[in-house]
Amino acid sequence: MTYLDLVNSVLRRIREKEVDSVQTTSYSKLVGDLVNDAKDLVENSWDWSALRTTLTIHTTPGIFNYSLTGSQNNIKELNVLNDSTNLLMKYMTNNWFDTQYLMGEPISGAPLYFTYNGVDSDGDTLIDVYPKPDDVYTLRFNCALRNDDLSADTDMMLIPKAPVLHLAVALATRERGETGGTSTAEYFSMANKYLSDAIAMDAARHPEETIFYTP
Repeated sequence: MTYLDLVNSVLRRIREKEVDSVQTTSYSKLVGDLVNDAKDLVENSWDWSALRTTLTIHTTPGIFNYSLTGSQNNIKELNVLNDSTNLLMKYMTNNWFDTQYLMGEPISGAPLYFTYNGVDSDGDTLIDVYPKPDDVYTLRFNCALRNDDLSADTDMMLIPKAPVLHLAVALATRERGETGGTSTAEYFSMANKYLSDAIAMDAARHPEETIFYTP
């Protein structure tokens, strides 16, 4: 479903005329903003399968700080692998990294640990790795990458449409102050039901993330 389709679906449900472009009227622009607000809320509610991707880093000998190109500081890592050594990397704190690099002579070798260390000039997340690479290694960040706001009429949304649509309707009816028969609270309740159903369906693809196992 495109950005324009989503906006028109909201407009129909609140008894407004459809538009040929999201930018047609000030009200359609407002609805477009509410659609993006709803999209952000839904994206942040679960690590959706459609948002899961892998960002790859190729290390340089002697360099320990790298950009996760394309992350735009908007990711949640699921796991981090040193693909060259077939090892799962472990997160360590900034304080731990400071101790390794500043309080003694850091060792060199295949990276086993990582931490986050700000963003670069392009807005991408920066990470440090340890030990300091002594060769070229391929590091894979498996993560959920949230998308930028929808802006062009033809922009496509990757996550399930129903919770976004109905949450946008709820936000729009709250902004209007009248709903034509359905209360704003009912719209939010309906949106939450669509969201919980969508999460349940997507979570079934990743049962290991929702089932607690005792040792």
